[in-house]
Amino acid sequence: MSERLQELAAAGVSIWLDDLDRDLITSGGLQSLIDDSSVTGVTTNPAIFNKAISGDAGAYEEQLKDLAARGVSRGEAVRALTTADVRSATDIMRPVWEATNGVDGRVSIEVDPRFAHKTVQTVAEAKALWWMVDRPNTLIKIPGIAEGLPAITEVLGEGISVNVTLIFSPDAYVEVMNAWMAGLEKAAANGHDLSKIQSVASFFVSRVDSEVDKRLEAINTPEATDLLGQAAIANARIAYGKFQEVMESDRWKALEAQGAMPQRPLWASTGVKDPNYDDTRYVVDLVTRGVVNTMPGATMKAVADHGEITGDTIVAEIPAAQQIFVDLEAVGIDMADVFRVLEEEGVQKFIVAWEELLGTIEEALSSRGDNDA
Repeated sequence: MSERLQELAAAGVSIWLDDLDRDLITSGGLQSLIDDSSVTGVTTNPAIFNKAISGDAGAYEEQLKDLAARGVSRGEAVRALTTADVRSATDIMRPVWEATNGVDGRVSIEVDPRFAHKTVQTVAEAKALWWMVDRPNTLIKIPGIAEGLPAITEVLGEGISVNVTLIFSPDAYVEVMNAWMAGLEKAAANGHDLSKIQSVASFFVSRVDSEVDKRLEAINTPEATDLLGQAAIANARIAYGKFQEVMESDRWKALEAQGAMPQRPLWASTGVKDPNYDDTRYVVDLVTRGVVNTMPGATMKAVADHGEITGDTIVAEIPAAQQIFVDLEAVGIDMADVFRVLEEEGVQKFIVAWEELLGTIEEALSSRGDNDA
């Protein structure tokens, strides 16, 4: 077992894999990651599924043939294929879910991102996915944008566990936490056991540096250059401070008294995009007890190989993080605009990935169709 990943888990960070494919499930690879790399959860998105199905069609061959023979639509085929993978992964993760009293052992699946700005459709899609996967350790991913907030409340109110995705700013994160608590209050009013409802808030990290660094390089002053590579980690640390504030609120303590579990911060987009930066920075610099870090395989391997786990790297650094934001504003970085751009781009990237996945499935079904039909 990786000693460094063990140290990360011992520091209180839940290690989730940001990847999934059928071969990983059937080969025993996912079980090995649980046993050898302290992995306790899985996150997915349309791009991950597209890579899996287009890259290893053999693993999906039998199901694709059956779907083609039935003449199903590409949308129905996508849901049949992806929910099958998530269902299988949740079954593998079930012992982790049981051992952690429902905290970990979770597998996420995303609502159709084309519904991101449509609240009613997002709620309907989330309920359908919860029913299709039919496993209590599933998380339904809903974008934490304006139209997603009432959907988050409604879905949690139905007793469905939720992974809120595409969160970029601390202020947006506060809105997400308010929607989450409103959902728990609604769930309690509907008679649901709050201890059975889990939620995480996926706060995106590396994309913030990508956008801010581009703007700092355009400013190109010594003061701006000194701030390169500092925005993303500072942003996440500030967000964690917001989480701490909510955990001290009377509203949360009332829900906790009814058995509710915290909505843990989840660090997403943790793969380092700039080769000049250490490839473990979005893991080792965001360590504190009770958070989740979801990593693509390459980042997980990097942490296992040379990640330096030095204990909590968030709480004591929050004041310094706040000063970094003051300094960014002083050199001309409009963080509100950064967050707006990242949110819009994030939704669009998911939509593009979804359309690409639909295209992959359409081609696969066509090539396997019954010519006599």
